[in-house]
Amino acid sequence: MKAKSLLGLREKSTLKEIKDKYKNLIKRWHPDKFKDNVEKATKMSAKINEAYKTILEYTNHYEYPFDEESIKTKCQSPSDWMKERFGNKKETI
Repeated sequence: MKAKSLLGLREKSTLKEIKDKYKNLIKRWHPDKFKDNVEKATKMSAKINEAYKTILEYTNHYEYPFDEESIKTKCQSPSDWMKERFGNKKETI
C-alpha cells in the first residue's frame, strides 16, 4: 500500500504511531521550510495528507471480529500468550 510506505509505517502500527509519523512528516515537508522549492514541498505535503486520510479511512472502516475465540486470542495475558505459542514447558538454563 502506497500510503503505508509514504508514512513509513510498520506492517502493524497503532493509531498513535500513525498520527506521530504523520505529524513528523508534515512538519518536515511544510512549505515554509522549503523557501527555494515551495512547489515540491506543497506537492509532498498534499501526498502526505492524502496518505494519512487513506489510512484513517481504512482504520475507521476496518471490521473487527467479536466472536468469543477471537476475543480470547486478542485479550490474553502475557503468560497465556507465551503458553499458547511455546507450550507449558519450563526449562532451566
